[in-house]
Amino acid sequence: MSGPLDNTMVIDFTRVLAGPYCTMILHNLGAEIIKIEKVVTGDDARSFGPFIDNRSAYFASLNYGKKSVALNLKNEDDLEQCKKLIEKADVVVENFRPGTMNKLGLGYNELKIKNPELIYAAISGFGHSGPESQEPAYDMIVQGRGGIMSLTGESDGTPVRVGASIGDITAGIYGAVGIISALFQRNKTGQGQKVDIAMLDCQVSILENAIARYVATGEIPGPLGSRHPSITPFQAFKTKDSWLIIAVGNEKHWEHFCQALNLTHLINSQLFGSNKKRTENQAKLEKIITKKTREYTAEKLLEVLKRHNVPCTKINSIADVLNDPQVIARNMIKDMDSIDGFKVAGNPIKMSKLTENYKAVRPPKIGEHNEEILNKYINSYNSSL
Repeated sequence: MSGPLDNTMVIDFTRVLAGPYCTMILHNLGAEIIKIEKVVTGDDARSFGPFIDNRSAYFASLNYGKKSVALNLKNEDDLEQCKKLIEKADVVVENFRPGTMNKLGLGYNELKIKNPELIYAAISGFGHSGPESQEPAYDMIVQGRGGIMSLTGESDGTPVRVGASIGDITAGIYGAVGIISALFQRNKTGQGQKVDIAMLDCQVSILENAIARYVATGEIPGPLGSRHPSITPFQAFKTKDSWLIIAVGNEKHWEHFCQALNLTHLINSQLFGSNKKRTENQAKLEKIITKKTREYTAEKLLEVLKRHNVPCTKINSIADVLNDPQVIARNMIKDMDSIDGFKVAGNPIKMSKLTENYKAVRPPKIGEHNEEILNKYINSYNSSL
């Protein structure tokens, strides 16, 4: 694979989701990802279902194209070989609880002595500083702690977790951004550095206007279902047979929307003539609009709104997404070689000089690349590993 991270060697100690998601991004940009795994069992995610041909689809979706080296880091010889690999590496990524790598003699302060250009990225629940840095964390823990769950769901409902594991995924994305930024800075200074990514920090960073609304008004934001807190109408509406998302993002859209549904008397009305007024009177407007949208099937309403250039969409199921012509045209669904019928998400970062692969290279077997990697980088493959 050709990409901007060609010839970048990444030693990947990560497992499960946040860390592997980070190194998956780096792989999609051309880096060589050498995944250090436990002998026999490997990454915990290898045991997570569902399974295809006795292989974890969960693991495969995050670890395709990577190389696996199985080492027992409690064994002195294996640990020494691992350290020699790191001396040749550009990047180390780990998502253990803070202090775990130090106990193995693989903490940043030790590794940078022999490899001062090393970029060391640590992804953890609460980061490597602060009074609770040692506390365990999972995706749902940080979704709750970071305030995202307080904004998610219906206004009168029970707490709802965001459907995708955004606690892990945002940490993976920010981890990749941090690593690439550190590599860029290294090109100017010649020096490596530590990148410290906390899942909780990442959740706070994506609260967007919830922080601004609270600071500006003193009111604590809560869940609003599908609707936007400050743009109206901007939510899902019921039709005869389904739901449709309608996003009226500006006054021109509002005019087109009213024309599409024969509601032109609302365009400059006292209650709804501006976005501010529409938001203040959202409940009244929702009733008026819903009465209209229930007259249409979702397909027919979509046709009418699109004809009037109103931003709208049906709510796709995952099956719909995999067959969406726009998604397919952007190479966002890839087949995986060697696993018939298995598909993974493609790379959303499109670059004019990034070679797109139209198939994903299958994930590695545990220790599959011991001989290749150890011979290539340290000339000391031990067949007993």
